[in-house]
Amino acid sequence: MQDGFGREASSLRISVTQQCNLGCFFCHKEGEDPSSIGPMSREEIRALVEIGSKLGIRNVKITGGEPLLRPDIADVVGDISGYLEEVSLVTNGTLLRPIARALKDSGLSRVNVSLHSLDRENYRRIAGNDQLRAVVEGIDAALENDLRPVKLNVVVLRGINDSEVGGMIEFAAEKGAILQLIELQRMGGDEWFEGNYLDLSSLEAQLRKEATGVCERAFQRRRKYILLRGGRRVEVEVVRPMHNSTFCMNCTRLRTTSDGRLKPCLMRNDNLVEFISLMRRGAGEQQLSGAFQEAIRRREPYWKG
Repeated sequence: MQDGFGREASSLRISVTQQCNLGCFFCHKEGEDPSSIGPMSREEIRALVEIGSKLGIRNVKITGGEPLLRPDIADVVGDISGYLEEVSLVTNGTLLRPIARALKDSGLSRVNVSLHSLDRENYRRIAGNDQLRAVVEGIDAALENDLRPVKLNVVVLRGINDSEVGGMIEFAAEKGAILQLIELQRMGGDEWFEGNYLDLSSLEAQLRKEATGVCERAFQRRRKYILLRGGRRVEVEVVRPMHNSTFCMNCTRLRTTSDGRLKPCLMRNDNLVEFISLMRRGAGEQQLSGAFQEAIRRREPYWKG
């Protein structure tokens, strides 16, 4: 499937719940407005992925909210993994330790763990409560159960955790994880944005000087910097979406809200396409495939050059 800008849609980011056990003040909730409908069922998620896979969806990333709050999450992974080349998952890591083995056995390939600080007070300031120890234990469990590569997602916040970047690189090197430094995104008129936004261009220039190698991912043209820390090789990826037309022009992702609507872009809610509601009304495969195709038709870069 290609949109009108020639961008392939080969990956699907599925929100499986709006619930979360943390309260990060900048969380964009996958760009989803509050819903009273409730999340998709396990069977509906499987049907969604089955239709999508026939149209060229090869990879799925499961998100939330916090997806591990769903008691059936390992079953969801098992249901969809057979249709795909890869299933990955984004989690805050607090609930990962006890379920990591089951997720791997169900077909999960890898995880992204949100780790916005290694300082307990900073972590509490960002997330609302101190769950840092549980997160680190979750990261260790993911590595022990070969959910690799483990990526550590860090939203860099001016005056809060920007001084921790060096320590985060050391931590990722020690663990054998990939570090993703993510630029804060404005979602609407968020009053917290101006005080916490940090343009990552200077940080990226510093990484470029230090790197022993640089590579660029096809997906969104993200750059990875290869560094050495304590004799260990570590990858640091910089995610800079703000006002970045190159980022948008190389996006291959389609999204699904937790209540089952296809979402062409994180930044917009005015172009959603009904999917699960059609299924619940008895729509057949042709109509459901048409919903995917309509969502692709509505895709356009949010940031334009």
